Amino acid sequence: MTTRRVFLGTLAGGLLAAVPVAEAQQSGKTPRIGFVEAGAPSANQHFLDAFKRGLRELGYVEGQNVAVEERWAEGQNDRFPALVAELLRLKIDLLLMASTSGALEAKAATTTIPIIFVGAADPVGNRLVASMGRPGGNITGFSQGDDVGFGGKRLALLKEAVPKLAQVAVLWNPTARGLENRLKELYLPAATLKVTLKAFEVREASQLDAVFAAIARARVDGLTVLTDPPTLRHRAAVVSLAAKHRLPAVYGFGEFVRAGGFMVDGANIPDLFYRAAAYADRILKGARPADLPVEEPTKFELVINLKAARALGLTIPPSLLARADEVIQ
Repeated sequence: MTTRRVFLGTLAGGLLAAVPVAEAQQSGKTPRIGFVEAGAPSANQHFLDAFKRGLRELGYVEGQNVAVEERWAEGQNDRFPALVAELLRLKIDLLLMASTSGALEAKAATTTIPIIFVGAADPVGNRLVASMGRPGGNITGFSQGDDVGFGGKRLALLKEAVPKLAQVAVLWNPTARGLENRLKELYLPAATLKVTLKAFEVREASQLDAVFAAIARARVDGLTVLTDPPTLRHRAAVVSLAAKHRLPAVYGFGEFVRAGGFMVDGANIPDLFYRAAAYADRILKGARPADLPVEEPTKFELVINLKAARALGLTIPPSLLARADEVIQ
């Protein structure tokens, strides 16, 4: 059964400024879009595919009237400066940055090349933009939409699915921008739900086995994951370890559940990449990023994996199943 719901610093002193996009198009130059993703193609190629699909529907044919130069950080944020610099040397006309940290690096690298970010957390709080309605500068994009309240809602859903829930592990990366605030925001709804939180830090994938062993020793009843690029890239390992330790887990990205995880409630991230194509089109035709408001997600999904639930010995209440946008059998 499947249903869906739709909710409404300059690098090298500015040496690498590009020809204005509209002027480039008028001169017959094929516009070049630089795409930088925090993960790896093996895990996140579908994000780029969604963006390219949006371009095709707007009349862009790769290799004919547009070129896309893709770069992947492979889960290593320290690669962003070099990847952005490499694309700027290619004199690209537009940068598409698929992470908060990547967008900040791009903003520091150029004040002239238009930048679109996708899936950024708290764009105003992280100083990517001046405001959501008037971003300012050469940058705009699409926020992750994982604002205050979402973490608490996920905890409530987990409690509904697992009534005995009393202690929940929170897997998070303290080096990821914005996650400390998301963690702090969990404590109030946790208290309301009479749930005790235990935070476990993970900075890189090599730590996952040890961290999950520590979570198991803590004898928690469930898990929530505050997603960052490394955990998203290694979602199969996260999901496998949660299953190994029999932990009902709730996630913020649908990719985790489609990798075998238990439950997700959050924005449809591929849809943000698809929508980014329309902003790319407008900018390539002369629009200024400063005049394009930062947009929020419009598609959210609650997905429950019944196969994972059965493996955990859980019976999901019919009232919860009825609210799901997708139930994986």
